[in-house]
Amino acid sequence: MKTKQITQLGMLLSISLVLGYLESLLPVMAAVPGVKTGLANIVTMLVLYRYGGKQAFFIMLLRVTMAGFLYSGVTGILYGLMGGVCCLIVMALLKRCSLFSILGVSMAGAISHNAGQIIAAVLVMENAAIFYYLPILCISGVLSGLLVGYLSHLLIKWHFKNFPQN
Repeated sequence: MKTKQITQLGMLLSISLVLGYLESLLPVMAAVPGVKTGLANIVTMLVLYRYGGKQAFFIMLLRVTMAGFLYSGVTGILYGLMGGVCCLIVMALLKRCSLFSILGVSMAGAISHNAGQIIAAVLVMENAAIFYYLPILCISGVLSGLLVGYLSHLLIKWHFKNFPQN
């Protein structure tokens, strides 16, 4: 990896940490606990589309780990990694087959992220009843995936225009 690319990825990691922090300041909906917009995933989408799956995985891994130590603790890291891995696998596969727009990739990623976190919760709490919460998280995943996908589309378009690849 070139120094320029390492620098760019480091800056993007910093931006994703700031977005994650800003999102933590948003009021939590009491009626639907655990629902978040996933703003930090805008950066993940940019890295996936600009640099590829390996770099996106690396950025997600660093972001989740660092954010966990800064904001949420070990449990947050566990849930974040499980959701992030599921999300990135699905997004990378859907991006590669090119049947889905960036909005579709983002929505599928958000839904799979929620599914991964539910699986982690079931394993940690040893209670399969948690799966009943999955439909609510799927609906929120579609909505947040649309938002993140749209913002990612705008950012990726701007990024490619202003920072052409060498």
